[in-house]
Amino acid sequence: MKFTFKHFVALSYVLILSCKNETKLSAQQSDAIHQIQFSTQDFFDTEKEVTFTSQLQMPSDENLSIQFDLTEPLVNDLKKLEPSWSHEELLNSGNFQFKIYVDNTLAFTQNLQSGAGTQESKTKQLRHRIPLMHPERIDYWGWYMWLRFMKMSGGQDKLSAGEHTLKIEVRPYVQSSELKVGSLLAQGEIQVKITETSVPQNEISIQAILPNSGWPLSKASYDTTKIKSLNKKIAQNRFEAITSLVVIKDGELLLEEYFNGATRDSLHNTRSVGKSFASTMMGIAIDEGYIKNENLLLSEFYNLESFDHYSKAKSKVTLKSLLTMSSGFDGDDDNYDSPGNEENMYPTDDWVKFALDLPMDSKKEIGKDYAYFTAGVVVLGDVIHQSVPDGLVAYSDRKLFAPLGIEKYKWQYTPTNVGNTAGGLQLRSLDYAKFGQLYKNNGKWNNQQLVSETWVEKSFTKQVKQPYNDSSFYGYLFWNRIYTVHGKDYEVSFSTGYGGNKIFIFKDIPYVIVITAQAFGLPWAHAQVDTMMINYILPALLEH
Repeated sequence: MKFTFKHFVALSYVLILSCKNETKLSAQQSDAIHQIQFSTQDFFDTEKEVTFTSQLQMPSDENLSIQFDLTEPLVNDLKKLEPSWSHEELLNSGNFQFKIYVDNTLAFTQNLQSGAGTQESKTKQLRHRIPLMHPERIDYWGWYMWLRFMKMSGGQDKLSAGEHTLKIEVRPYVQSSELKVGSLLAQGEIQVKITETSVPQNEISIQAILPNSGWPLSKASYDTTKIKSLNKKIAQNRFEAITSLVVIKDGELLLEEYFNGATRDSLHNTRSVGKSFASTMMGIAIDEGYIKNENLLLSEFYNLESFDHYSKAKSKVTLKSLLTMSSGFDGDDDNYDSPGNEENMYPTDDWVKFALDLPMDSKKEIGKDYAYFTAGVVVLGDVIHQSVPDGLVAYSDRKLFAPLGIEKYKWQYTPTNVGNTAGGLQLRSLDYAKFGQLYKNNGKWNNQQLVSETWVEKSFTKQVKQPYNDSSFYGYLFWNRIYTVHGKDYEVSFSTGYGGNKIFIFKDIPYVIVITAQAFGLPWAHAQVDTMMINYILPALLEH
């Protein structure tokens, strides 16, 4: 039943399949539909006999597990869906499907990937006991599934204060040429009573904007009820570790909110948000002629033959391919087993050498195939550092921070003492908003063109398709996606960093939005920001 933590990250993209694509094989019925029973005992307290309950009280009950029996092992039910397949094929492409209903409305569907559960549990086991809730992180797929339902799929909102009926259904599924779902194996329901955590009114109220923000103040209206509801959920830790929210409309400060001890003067470690600043400095260096253009080869800056794993393919890597995460190096931060994963870089004493020593991935086409590659951005920072007067940090201060009036900020440095363009550049929230507004103004600030309009356009162009979802693209170290709110699409380019940090620059509406967070290590950090945007912030701004 083990399921590693890194697998949970992948759940964001691969485990929830739309019910509309299912082929339901109701003609193939199991011998019986078994009862799912619920327990609020500690799953790991094996000294006590398991007792079951029909009542769950949240948040006082910290544990929840389910138990159900099958007439025959799961693999036999998978066989009914694809009779000609071997056990190995079935277990590689099939597993349990879970559906969770709240008050008789389908709230969540998950088709477990093949790694969820042991081979023995699927080929021999009849009784299945699965932990869902536990007060501490546990390495079981059921715990991750419950968190995905609650944190990433709106379960917390569906289980609002009051009394609810929670029902779970279990079926077998196989993914062949289409998704095939078998008949119901087990089902059960439990009554859930939710007691809302009380929050002081001052933590719900919209915060007054203090003087000397450095921004003209907006007089525009917005739905204050929505923002108060958002503030309440942040205070209740329903949205975790959020530290600030800043909204700029038409170049004026509309909202400035701080949470969890942060203030206007806090410097936020927004991790990979700093990558977008590397793109800016590359653009400025090109504008000023210190670097000819982004189509230059890496071989213009390094003797690639002096590094490990030299190949003709490596000699074709361009600055542009590094800007678009499509360089073809064997490096992928989304794959923990990748040689070029950033976690392998940090312990080394020369990050540029680490990157340039990597082999090329023969399966990737340079300039086309996306893979998130932090080490490549470190190389870009080094290229800028060696190309501009006085190095990257001093040049950034003169050409970007000083013109924007940004005085308080903090760089991190690589082991070779170059400003770290991988991330970690710390600014105040209001100053991140200046950076976003610079791009909203097509590179202009106070009538001074800091970065060319052409570079801004290239940065926001959908240069490379990302594998995360149909609307996800990458520009020059900027992301691009669509938010859909009540049936209407809103395109946005944005900087993003580990923990849920964002600078949003919307294309067709007059908003720049900054969200900072410290939800480091929480797989739902980015998903909760999406929920905040779709359910609270954008509706508050657009539908009042």
